[in-house]
Amino acid sequence: MKLQRTTTALAAAALLAATATACAGGTTPGSGEAAGRELEGQSVSVAAVWTGTEQEAFKKVLDAFSAKTGATTTFISTGDNLSTLVGSKIAGGDAMDVVMCPQPGVIQQFAQQGWLSPLAPGVTAAAKANFAPVWSSLGSVDGTQYGLYFKAADKSTIWYSPKALQNAGVQPPATFAELLKAGKAVADSGTAPFAVAGQAGWPLTDWFENVYLSQAGPEMYDKLTKHQIPWTDPSVVKALTTLGTLFGDPTMIPGGGHAALQSDFPASVAQVFGPKPTAAMTYEGDFVAGVISGDLKRTIGTDAAFFPFPAVDGGKAPVMGGGDAAVVLKAGKNQAAAQKLVEFLASPEAAAVWAKAGGFLSPNKAVDPALYPDDTTRRLAKSLIDAGDGFRFDMSDQTPAAFGGTAGSGEWKALQDFLANPGDAQGAAAKLEAEAAKAYKG
Repeated sequence: MKLQRTTTALAAAALLAATATACAGGTTPGSGEAAGRELEGQSVSVAAVWTGTEQEAFKKVLDAFSAKTGATTTFISTGDNLSTLVGSKIAGGDAMDVVMCPQPGVIQQFAQQGWLSPLAPGVTAAAKANFAPVWSSLGSVDGTQYGLYFKAADKSTIWYSPKALQNAGVQPPATFAELLKAGKAVADSGTAPFAVAGQAGWPLTDWFENVYLSQAGPEMYDKLTKHQIPWTDPSVVKALTTLGTLFGDPTMIPGGGHAALQSDFPASVAQVFGPKPTAAMTYEGDFVAGVISGDLKRTIGTDAAFFPFPAVDGGKAPVMGGGDAAVVLKAGKNQAAAQKLVEFLASPEAAAVWAKAGGFLSPNKAVDPALYPDDTTRRLAKSLIDAGDGFRFDMSDQTPAAFGGTAGSGEWKALQDFLANPGDAQGAAAKLEAEAAKAYKG
């Protein structure tokens, strides 16, 4: 679960938040609220992977639900083994009512095992009114909507040092060709253009997905995600070749691809925004901001900024990312309260609570952008909303874990090998297809 690991780790490490493994805490409605609240005296339990700062922000959302309805809420932190914990809770007769799922594949898994209740008409109506259809589709299995996306991530962002680009006399590029040209200018100014995190493999899948989504288009992206076309398809080879023009240029990456393979994600951010910067730009999602402002104590908007991942070969600029969706467990003790909570999460009122706190993007188009705490977050939120049905969920998070989510094997390893030898797009495509064929059969 790449996104799950990334966001939770950054919340704990980059934002210096305290971790929790199985934290449960009740919230009690405050006094002085209006009488006659429909869920007075009832309780609802919610499980999610969130820890630290993210957990505290979500608890404030639950507090708002309590104040509105009279229900008491309990939060359960699952740790990284969400599926395992949910399964054991169901088997033990102690299932939580609502689970926040970090991947469409988890929703599909739970639905196929018969664990989920379809979302109530009030929830689906709110989803239809407030969200682009793609979000309901991502939460659906075989035409039935089980998940409501509450929190989203934009993973189509390139973060840069304004000073470094200014010194090179370049502006943030709008196309991939302009990106390469800007990179050359940055290199000529004496700074390496890019810091690339290759040690884990998952950032490389994100690099590929952005190039492929823009160059091949959303329909081909969906086909490749489902393995309806092979990874040896010409569109894949073309995207790898395009990516190889950056990965294979020794002036673009400090120390080249072999050095990038030694850089983990936080190190790649520090290469641009740390005390002794060696590069001008790095690619990853909106959560990079947490490392910059948290670990590195730099100011977003002054010391650091982002531009959208550039459009490739005349395609649309990609908007790819992830998110967390609320589902209702059949085995939960309070179905009615659970559905009401998910309906609340579909409202701009719920999203506003976390939006004000920061570290949050909502796919809800009814959320007032002014609620976000800074211009950078407002731009990220606008990009997500403007993408509409063009948004695509992280491809590797939708594939079998053996292919798209396992360190040292599958797609991660094949793209690491490509980073080391970026001139062999055909060979990389063949490796990717061999790994995909095994994983999808399993």
